[in-house]
Amino acid sequence: MFRIKIIPYNLLFKRPAGTSRGVYTEHKVWYVVFQDEEDKSHFGIGECAPLHDLSCDYTPHYEETLTALCKITEEKQQVDTELLRGYPSILFGLETAMRHYQQRAWQLWDAPFSRGEEGITINGLVWMADQASMKAQIESLLSRGFRCIKLKIGAIGFERELDLLRFIRSHHPSKETTLRVDANGNFEYNRVLDKLHQLAELDIHSIEQPIPAGQWRKMARLCASTPLPIALDEELIGVNDPDQKRKLLETIHPQYIILKPSLHGGIAGCAEWIGIAGEMNIGWWITSALESNIGLNSIAQWCATFNNPLPQGLGTGTLYINNIPIPLEIRQDQLWFGKATGESEGFGELLITNEF
Repeated sequence: MFRIKIIPYNLLFKRPAGTSRGVYTEHKVWYVVFQDEEDKSHFGIGECAPLHDLSCDYTPHYEETLTALCKITEEKQQVDTELLRGYPSILFGLETAMRHYQQRAWQLWDAPFSRGEEGITINGLVWMADQASMKAQIESLLSRGFRCIKLKIGAIGFERELDLLRFIRSHHPSKETTLRVDANGNFEYNRVLDKLHQLAELDIHSIEQPIPAGQWRKMARLCASTPLPIALDEELIGVNDPDQKRKLLETIHPQYIILKPSLHGGIAGCAEWIGIAGEMNIGWWITSALESNIGLNSIAQWCATFNNPLPQGLGTGTLYINNIPIPLEIRQDQLWFGKATGESEGFGELLITNEF
């Protein structure tokens, strides 16, 4: 029989991370620790990492809600996926803590990645900043061997962003380097098509969420006429019922969807999205959402069970100065998992005793 301990933790960014919604300097998360009452060495850790400006389940009373749902989970001695549908970040934390508890190891799934035999190809992420800083990020990623670069756009002016993309294309053709852009819903519908045509001239792989979420008919028209593939991200947030998921994809029929377990229904909810998308020949990839290495490890190991050939968005583990020591490592443009070290195993003990 397990009990659940909740431990708040404040992650500190190495440098400000800019998005079209603002700049992150810190990220508060909650670790949930399942611990066996009789065998204190038997535990599992999950991460609840809502984004205050994006998650459908975040409120000023988030910790109280988490506490209540953990109490129910203790009473049932199982994670009630249906009960937690409306709380994706909490579901993700609890279901992955349960997975760790059951597996008794950081290797959560049996796959070549989890055995340290293969890496997962990932995109290199360029955060919003001034033009010179973004160019420096691009040059750093390319020099480190990234073959897929993703730029967050919509903050410094479209022409400046086009200049950055042209800079990459002038040195790296599309057969060598894949380019993705993420607009975070920043473009106006009546002007977006012209921008998409300009982006298409640069052989852009895809654009994430070009217009704000919630405009299904407009997004459907855009996906039907776009000169480059559109990927939905924010559009999926808060759509947790399977019938609504199907209705959204049938209505909009995007070229891709991007799945973040903390935002889009936990592991269980994202698996539903993948199943429905597969029926409609809609592509997908998986991305982390600013979790620490605890959450990133869970997402990456689950992601690896699919053998999806597209670059995934799993490179956020290097963002924090006080990240959690889990054996994850980026080698060129791949994320690798190694055998758990004494340091990472010891972190479980620190969480349990709350001495860190």
